Amino acid sequence: MPRRVIMRIELTSAAKDQLTELCHRNGMTQVAVMSRITEWFANQDQLIQGAILGHYPIGIESDVAKLILKKMVDKAK
Repeated sequence: MPRRVIMRIELTSAAKDQLTELCHRNGMTQVAVMSRITEWFANQDQLIQGAILGHYPIGIESDVAKLILKKMVDKAK
């Protein structure tokens, strides 16, 4: 089994409540959910990471979304 690392995160009360509900709904621990989300996010293309983090101006969001979809289609070929 790969070595595990323990990290702390800081959440707003609303985010914590949403995480708790998500975990309850899926029958998973908070550690398991956060681990999977973090691993998924870290494995995404930088373009997708930037979009999720809100690094692109509002005026070009649709262009960024189209570019992301095009990259996904090209990657699938």
